[in-house]
Amino acid sequence: MKAVRFHTFGGPEVLRYEDVPRPEAGAGEVLVRIRAAGVNPVDWKIRAGYMREMFRDRLPMIPGVDMAGVVEEVGGDITGFKAGDKVYGFLGVAQSGGTYAEYCKAGYFTLAPMPESLDFTEAAALPLVSLVGWQTLFDIAHLDKGQTVLIHGASGGVGHMAVQLAKWRGATVIGTASARNADFLSSLGADEVIDYHKVRFEDVARDVDVVLDTQAGDTQQRSYHVLKKGGILVSTLGIENPDEAAKCGVRATGFLAQPNGTELRHIARLIDEGKLKPAVSTVMPLRDAARAHEQSQTGHVRGKIVLKVGD
Repeated sequence: MKAVRFHTFGGPEVLRYEDVPRPEAGAGEVLVRIRAAGVNPVDWKIRAGYMREMFRDRLPMIPGVDMAGVVEEVGGDITGFKAGDKVYGFLGVAQSGGTYAEYCKAGYFTLAPMPESLDFTEAAALPLVSLVGWQTLFDIAHLDKGQTVLIHGASGGVGHMAVQLAKWRGATVIGTASARNADFLSSLGADEVIDYHKVRFEDVARDVDVVLDTQAGDTQQRSYHVLKKGGILVSTLGIENPDEAAKCGVRATGFLAQPNGTELRHIARLIDEGKLKPAVSTVMPLRDAARAHEQSQTGHVRGKIVLKVGD
């Protein structure tokens, strides 16, 4: 099969479009013919060597953690999927094979039937970012109707899904973004958009129940001061100074997304009911993965970049 791999850590130029052996589904696994793969910041961070100790023994490596495609075959006695089913899924960051390829094998528990109202490109934009939104806001922060959430980087991949999920739950949603994305976020349901170029968010936001932090650094530290006593900050990039949170009387926790086919089934229903919609900013062919990484690394992508695989 054709796939994109890197044989050494480095910049986007280390990505190679090449022939590799097709994987085989083992017991409890599903072989998926990939039609589209989502591009996420974790992809280029692994390629660049940010998590070198975890992945150095796996080179050469196919990047990518989420995709949409068609079941080719199932391994063992799996009953939930059959050949020909359209599926989407998040394989997990520590998976043995990536999704920038024509085929991948995935644990059955990482997959769900694809939303009927989406095509493969749109569905591939969903798995990781929708699970991050669901798991941070609901599983960890227990965001509920009537509460207020502040979402940093609200127009990005994670942010734009988190805005919609929070609004569906009945929360008041404040998002930080550049002015050019204000109308976009308002169309997704954001109640207030703070232009981080012109306004310090702590001068506007007050008594927030939940902060979803996708930025870390100074943004994370300043966020503690907008939370209510007992409020919670959940960061996709880890907690840098937990003592600061304690001083402010708030909670802080890091987060790593987990594959969850059951939650993806819930998300698919919301998609088909018109409650959520993915935003795809750019679609590129698989062979252009290096260019996709260059764009992702700018940190200014609205919604998601998706790689189209095959016809």
